[in-house]
This record gives sequence, C-alpha cells and structure tokens, in this order.
Amino acid sequence: MFKLQERNTNVKTEVLAGITTFLTLAYIIIVNPMILADAGVPFNQAFTATIIATLVGTLCMAFLANYPIVIAPAMGLNAYFAYSVLGTHHISYMIAFSAVFVTGIIFLLISLTSFRTRLIEAIPNNLKHAISAGIGLFITFIGLRLSGIVTNHDSNLVTIGNFSDPGVALTLIGLVIALVLMTLNVQGALFIGMIITAIIAFFTGQLKFTNGFMSLPSLPEGVLVYNPIQSISDVIEFGLYGVIFSFLLVMLFDTTGALLGIIGQAGLLKKGKLEKPGSAFFADSIGATVGSMFGTSPTAASVESSAGVGAGGKTGLTALVVAILFAVAAFFSPLVGAVSNVAAITSPSLIIVGSLMIRSISEIDWKEFDEAFPAFLIVVAMPLTSSIANGIALGFIAYPIMKIAKGQARNVHPLLYLFAVLFLYHLIFLA
Repeated sequence: MFKLQERNTNVKTEVLAGITTFLTLAYIIIVNPMILADAGVPFNQAFTATIIATLVGTLCMAFLANYPIVIAPAMGLNAYFAYSVLGTHHISYMIAFSAVFVTGIIFLLISLTSFRTRLIEAIPNNLKHAISAGIGLFITFIGLRLSGIVTNHDSNLVTIGNFSDPGVALTLIGLVIALVLMTLNVQGALFIGMIITAIIAFFTGQLKFTNGFMSLPSLPEGVLVYNPIQSISDVIEFGLYGVIFSFLLVMLFDTTGALLGIIGQAGLLKKGKLEKPGSAFFADSIGATVGSMFGTSPTAASVESSAGVGAGGKTGLTALVVAILFAVAAFFSPLVGAVSNVAAITSPSLIIVGSLMIRSISEIDWKEFDEAFPAFLIVVAMPLTSSIANGIALGFIAYPIMKIAKGQARNVHPLLYLFAVLFLYHLIFLA
C-alpha cells in the first residue's frame, strides 16, 4: 500500500522515522495551545483542536499522497493569529476563526485545481534548491535557539549561549551521541539519540513528570465554526480581507516550500515535480479547514517532518505512525508536555537534519549571478526572518528584476511576475 520496496525502505525504518518526527514535533501539542490561550481560546479546546487538525491532515497525506509529511498547526501563523489578527482588529477569537475557516475553504478550492502544480513547475530549479537549503538552515537555527546554544543579545541580536547551563550541556551531549550514531550508520540514530538523552535528562532532574501522565481530551466549547455563510458574513462585517490574504500567502508558500524541501530531501521529486501534487495539497488544505472549525490556527506541512526523513522515512507509513502517536498523545498530554518541554531532547535532531537539508545548496548555479543572488536571499532570509514565506518572497521579488535587467524577461514564468507583485504588496502593506 505504501510502496515500501519501490522506495527502498522497510516497516522498521518507517516506524522509527515516524517516532522521530513525533518526538521532534510533539512540542506543538503544548506550544500551540499556549499561544492560542493568550488570545483567549481555552487551553483544552486548543489542545484537542491541534490534535484533530493534525490527525485529519496527516492521515490524508499518508493515505492519499503517500508522503512522510505531517500536517500540523504552523508556528508563526499561530502567533500572527493571536497577536496580530486579534491584537490589531479587536475582535473575538470566534470571529478570527471564521477568517481562518474562509481562508481554509479558499485554500482547499485552490488546491483542487492545477494552480499549485503549475506554480511548482514555474519555480526555477535554482530557487527550488534554495528553498530546501533555506529550510535546513532555518530548522538548524530553531534547534540552536530552542536549546540555548544560541541566545538573544541586545546589540548583535544573537550570540553564543552559556555552555555551563544544564540545558545547553545536555543538548551538546545529545548532539554528540546522535552524531556518533550517525557516523557509525546506526539505523534510527536520531531516535536512539533522543531516547538516550531523555534518560540522561530524567536522572539529572531536567525531565520531570510533575503533572502526572494522563488526562482526557475535551472540547469545552464544541465546534466553533460550521456555518460558511456566517463566516463570510463575519469577514465582510469586520473587513478581514487583509487577514485572509496574509493567511493565504503564508499558507501557500510555507506549505509549498516545505513540501518541496522535505520531499526533495527524501529523494521523491521526479524531475523537480511532486508525484501526487493534488493529493498532497488537498491534505494540507483540509487540515487548515477542519482545524479552524474546532479551534486552532492554520496548519501547514511541518518542517519538523524532515527529522523523520532524515531518519529514513520515505512513505506515508511514517506519517501514519505520527498520526497514531498524536491520537495516543491526546490522552497523555502531561507526559508529552514534559518530554517536549525539554528542548535538549529534540534540538539535536533539528540541528543535524538542517545540515542534511542544506546540502542542496551545492546544486545552485553560483556562476550565474542573476540565478545565484535570488537563491542566496531565500537561503539567508528564512532563518533571519524566522519565516519560510519571507525567504521565498524576497527571492521571488529579486528573480524577475534581475532577469529583466539581463534582458531575459521572457524566460520568467508569468506566475513569478504575479507573485513578485503580490509579495511586494504583502511586505509593504500587510506584513
């Protein structure tokens, strides 16, 4: 069913990859509800909605597209929802979820057409390689920052962390363990490294289970959004058009960029194209739509899926394992929260996988400046702006400009001109 032999993998590898992805992504189960709680959404509502959205999107990705990609609430979009949409429009979270719901419906309709497929085909290969490399650098930066190896600095923005800090020391130990295992080509090296690091964390007092292990999931407010007509009316009444446009742009390019980067990392791109683009796009868009109905911010293909790909995952079986673990986690929120809150356990995987993904930078044609510089912008802007979409935006704006200057305007796909204009408008007026 999952074409294991065709993709040169096996059940053991896929299961280990799924577990690795789950442990790397498990923090979202706690972090996302915490952010949404700041917007007034009940924690239990957001917690359960997060799992429901992840389950629906990921199961569709597993069975329809057969990719090792997890669909989950996107970091960045949740912060935009909580602090920008609600903070600047002075509306209730119920109204804001109406905007997310309408966005999800539009996104779903776009995904059912050939538009997103044509967009991927329109992206030059150098920019595709840059997207993969940029995501790698981005998730490495996330791992370094979450672990404390890199920390804030008043003048320089970031600086080296305190290596005497127990959390940083544990991360370094976990990183060494994982690196040694990978150097020795141990199967499931990242997952085994996490287990060993977790054991060390427990015996050093950094991993504690103070809130017990189990609790029943609940939706205290039930289904929040279910009436499309009312949702559209809310959007019109409160003038949330800019919010929907921002959500659409970020969802479109965050997800498309992540899909290209991670599937490319898995070696599943056929001549730069997705094998089942329609199914993959449907999976990520349905997650956003369903999630908004129950009470969570938009979903996207998670960059943390690359941890499972780095552990050998190549099929939808990896995604299925993650979905099962998320369903189980719904009953073990205190346990999952305890493990995912110890950044030292998961950060080494992010750092290492980033190094694997950035290898695609060698595929970029650095000899042609008009090809190299837009790619360079994508690579550096993703980690420096903490956004996949921002990195893609700058690259997409620079590319047609440089081609026009070189007298090769006709070599640029019309869609790239369209999105260059849209991205420029977004960065100037909406970002």
